[in-house]
Amino acid sequence: MLLKHARRIESVARGYGLDFFEVVFEMLAASDVNAIAAYGGFPQRHPSWRFGMDFERLQKGYTYGLSKIYELVINNDPTYAYLVRSNSLMEQKLVMAHVMGHADFFKHNVWFGPTERHMIEVMGRHAERVRSVIDLHGQDRVETFMDAALSLDTLIDPYLPLRECSKAEGSALSPVGHVERARLSLDRVLASFEADDKARPNETLPTGLPTYDVLGYLAEHAPLERWQQDVIRMTREEAYYFLPQRMTKIINEGWASFWHSRILTGGVLDASEVVEFADCHSGATATGPGQLNPYKLGIELFRHADQQGHDIFRLRRVHNDVSFIDQVVDAEFASRNQLFVYERNARTGRTEVSQRDWRVVKEQLLRELAWCGSPQIQLVDDNENGAGELLFVHRHEGRDLELREAGEMLKHIARLWRRPVHLLTIEEGQGRRLTCSEESVQVVDSARAVERCGGERPAQAG
Repeated sequence: MLLKHARRIESVARGYGLDFFEVVFEMLAASDVNAIAAYGGFPQRHPSWRFGMDFERLQKGYTYGLSKIYELVINNDPTYAYLVRSNSLMEQKLVMAHVMGHADFFKHNVWFGPTERHMIEVMGRHAERVRSVIDLHGQDRVETFMDAALSLDTLIDPYLPLRECSKAEGSALSPVGHVERARLSLDRVLASFEADDKARPNETLPTGLPTYDVLGYLAEHAPLERWQQDVIRMTREEAYYFLPQRMTKIINEGWASFWHSRILTGGVLDASEVVEFADCHSGATATGPGQLNPYKLGIELFRHADQQGHDIFRLRRVHNDVSFIDQVVDAEFASRNQLFVYERNARTGRTEVSQRDWRVVKEQLLRELAWCGSPQIQLVDDNENGAGELLFVHRHEGRDLELREAGEMLKHIARLWRRPVHLLTIEEGQGRRLTCSEESVQVVDSARAVERCGGERPAQAG
């Protein structure tokens, strides 16, 4: 029966203009879906305690009724998606319609263009290679090293694919801030992505400094054994595969939610399922005070864009979250969705609304989402103090680092580099220099950090 509904939903989706690779649905028990979700959506991954921890969290959330996975879909050709056996028929229809939106987005969004389209096979090969390394060098040693590598998997360059395409066209992107970068037109790179979607960032490792692709630099230049270098490269390849999902969480979920709503209410639902759908849909798009729900924000952005006469298919093709928000958010949208900026009042200690001006709200949203919401860390020197030490600079754009977490990051890098490493940052307007040497981290004031990092006091959007 579900096969009949899947075919009908696919037909309706294609009738609306959605286009995607073949979609393969698999029916699994909730515990099996939780296990696959812990693996990042893949049926097999290399062994790691992190995946086991994620599974325990997901399974307990499901058991105690605190969380539930409705949809799980993989950017692959063919596209694989999982249905939970215990879901109702209406929920299965909703998931299938939602998956069609994701599948279309994966195939056509420019940021997914360079990604590996047969990642299930790649993940399988990675798992086999890691198990072979474990057989040779021991599980404890390999897992300890892999844990350090996975702890650094956000230290990559989100704009590397775009930059590589620009180089292929004989042009270059000059360094700009996150807002200006969001406003760059992507039209000139579309043809390059479509002409050669095999030019993936994992095939182009950094050779010079400065670089944001820290994992790539460590893979090539750190004093590693061959198996360790291979593990770093695998970690980097997987990090770049998942990167577009981090860059497009709002627009991707918004696109899928926009279409599942239109498909289901366009005649796919039976009359007896409408109330259940409304309850399920409203729950998924509910937003608490001071929070941003990507499903809610994304679907409202597409609804607003559609009402304003934008070509929504082009929007889903060329944008990531930052450029999408910059393109669509205006005074009307901010007012209707009650967006504001809040921050802590130093005098009272309370969190209060500080700005309702839509321009300020929009700017703050862009700032929080820039660089996938992660700190912008650049490796600028590999011979600091003339002693082969690494120097990192935190490009401060309104968000302070958590110094404890930054210190842990430096410890992992120092273990790989086998020499002291340094990080310049700003904390509450004061320059700081963090130095990690022999598993200890020291923090000292640094006027040099203010010069190198720049910055301002952070606020938050809600």
